[in-house]
Amino acid sequence: MGRVVFDISMSLDGFVTAAGRTPEQPTGPGGERLTEWAFGEDERNRAYLSDAIAQLGAVIAGRETYDTSLPWWGPNGPSAEARAPVFVVTHRGGDDTPEGGVYELVTGGLEEALQRAQKAAGDRTVCVMGGADLGRQYIAAGLVDEISLHVVPVLLGDGTRLFEQLSTEHIQLELVQALDTPDAVHLRYRVLS
Repeated sequence: MGRVVFDISMSLDGFVTAAGRTPEQPTGPGGERLTEWAFGEDERNRAYLSDAIAQLGAVIAGRETYDTSLPWWGPNGPSAEARAPVFVVTHRGGDDTPEGGVYELVTGGLEEALQRAQKAAGDRTVCVMGGADLGRQYIAAGLVDEISLHVVPVLLGDGTRLFEQLSTEHIQLELVQALDTPDAVHLRYRVLS
């Protein structure tokens, strides 16, 4: 079975979205700055993202992330041409996913979504990509092997805090990778306890 990685971009002051989010601006005004590293020209960022997608077996996303990102992702999901399956943790059932899409709605909770994602991924990585609340839930439940943060050099001042009210005791981490680029510092931590 592959590793489970919670992966997210955040501002230096700990926000994963800016304040004032709308359906048209799901990351808030100026919040798109948090993901610009993934679409820029820096070869190190491109290589980092390419390597992550090559290892990706499945994605777990929350319903809000799914709803706000679907217009940009389209039927292929966040991995684009790689078409990794996306398991959406939701309380609402139904089948309001795009035809020919990679999405599966999971109403049975965190563990059911993880079981389905791990089965689909085999020995490849399962990426929990959010948002912040879903990531905190997976971390608190002890279901994450690694935390991958892309710290972007911007101070948003307000928005959605990543680790606010993380309902767990101290979690020990070990740094396993650090890559410094002008657009983001990519940090990967192994969860020890």
